[in-house]
Amino acid sequence: MKDQRIISAEVENLGYTLVDIEREAGGLLRVTIENPDYERLINVQDCEKVSHQLSYTLPVENIPFERLEISSPGLDRPVKSAADYERFSGMEVDLKLRVAVGDRKKFRGVLQGLLSGELDSPDAKFGLLFKGTDGAESQLEFSLAEVDKTRLVPVIDFKGRRS
Repeated sequence: MKDQRIISAEVENLGYTLVDIEREAGGLLRVTIENPDYERLINVQDCEKVSHQLSYTLPVENIPFERLEISSPGLDRPVKSAADYERFSGMEVDLKLRVAVGDRKKFRGVLQGLLSGELDSPDAKFGLLFKGTDGAESQLEFSLAEVDKTRLVPVIDFKGRRS
């Protein structure tokens, strides 16, 4: 938690929003950032600026890492926070639950956003419209605690044809 607070504060001080922090084998620390206005994409200069700042801050704060990687969330952006689930309402996502519901952990469907409760409360329920095995449309209700991971389904436009 301390690592996340410090990294988030540094990223926000530079004018970006923290999306995710991942630790990988070999001491890799991957920090994913985006612009607060969401329309402006992250470029190499943005990543370089954050990398430069964190390269000085992390050793001072005793946050261990061997290699530091700064990146944009990409087309299959992870959906992490309650605010993300609300923001990306109406978009197609791949959702994986921690525990199976009806013999199934993985779902692809349209995110419905907040269904009940307060947005940042642990009992907040979100929704996902998906096609069941019988082809009928169903709705999954879930809390963030039940989710293993969620990612946006990439939408690429090739000369007017979506893929």
